[in-house]
Amino acid sequence: MARIEEYVPIVGQAIIDDLRLLAERLKGKVVQHINSTSVGGGVAEILNCMVPLLRELGVDTRWDLIKGGDQFFEVTKKFHNALHGRKAEINEKDFNIFMETSQRNIEEVNIYGDIVFIHDPQPIVLIKKKKENKWIWRCHVDISNPSQKVWQFLKKFVDKYDAAVFSAPTFSQKLSVRQFLISPSIDPLSEKNKELPRETVEIVLKKYGIQKNKPIITQISRFDRLKDPLGVITAYRQVKKYIDCQLILAGGTATDDPEGLEVLEEVKEKAKGDADIHILLLPHNDMEVNALQSASTIIMQKSLKEGFGLTVAEALWKAKPVVASNVGGIPLQIKHKYSGLLCRSVEGAAFALKQFLNSPSYAKKLAANGKEHIRNNYLITRHLRDYMLLSLALYHNEDVVSL
Repeated sequence: MARIEEYVPIVGQAIIDDLRLLAERLKGKVVQHINSTSVGGGVAEILNCMVPLLRELGVDTRWDLIKGGDQFFEVTKKFHNALHGRKAEINEKDFNIFMETSQRNIEEVNIYGDIVFIHDPQPIVLIKKKKENKWIWRCHVDISNPSQKVWQFLKKFVDKYDAAVFSAPTFSQKLSVRQFLISPSIDPLSEKNKELPRETVEIVLKKYGIQKNKPIITQISRFDRLKDPLGVITAYRQVKKYIDCQLILAGGTATDDPEGLEVLEEVKEKAKGDADIHILLLPHNDMEVNALQSASTIIMQKSLKEGFGLTVAEALWKAKPVVASNVGGIPLQIKHKYSGLLCRSVEGAAFALKQFLNSPSYAKKLAANGKEHIRNNYLITRHLRDYMLLSLALYHNEDVVSL
């Protein structure tokens, strides 16, 4: 794990000095983060990085998990899809399962923080334990067009918080509590994002039988229908008619996502018969993910819905040309034709891929622009600052900048 001073060459000493000043203001406060899993998915990845850095800065930050069985996580996956606007069959039994598990967590989870960050819907009912402390609901999903049935059920809990945090302006909803915009971030010094030796990259390519003599198109994502891996394969096949290339679909499954293995099987079935499609299940192997991204000619993120899409930031940080869907938080990271190419369909994705493959200089220029955009806006140091400012804002009644 990197120490805070190691970020100075990347962001400058002034940024680190500011973080230390903010941390000093939070002395004596305990900040408690609670979510549903310690591995898999963007939330766990961010917290694994942020918590140690906040502690090093002097902020007493801790991280706890709720518990839930298969039925609970099946229901919360339905909630996740419904909040993204996907059709999901949710009945009274599902709400009962959610509340029964939530009640057990209310009884078992120890709430000790002066400031309590609750991440996403899974632990949302813990707000019933609110006393004199400050509570923040951190929403990482795109709820711009949610199922009203699910949203109205959750909203009655959200309205009891002191504040709600969203990743993009379009995700906000009408609430009785203060709202804040805080985008996620990547850690440039993590195993997934630091620069790797060429030999390390080549070892990973050899391990998975990936050739170096033809372009590599890669999507790194959980095996999730909202990431549209089947659409990625279709786009790749449209490109392959004209340009010999290969495709990597790599990612893991989160412990709170029961659909992952089912989607993985669907992807394998669609990829059958093409030796240039590499389907890789990489359970939490950040170094290999880094190597695959570093070796790629183009990186895709063809999500149908997206909370923020940190894989886009990861790719841009490695100065890779990116083709991504114009959904969720992705347009905050990519300005079309300046720092990457945005698409709205399989055909649009295929067209963008061909543009980059046919014009390497254009691809390189956009990739360089993308890296600087991430440096200025989406690194962990900015995220640390925003979380500390939010924590301090909760102790002041005057209006502050909100969504």
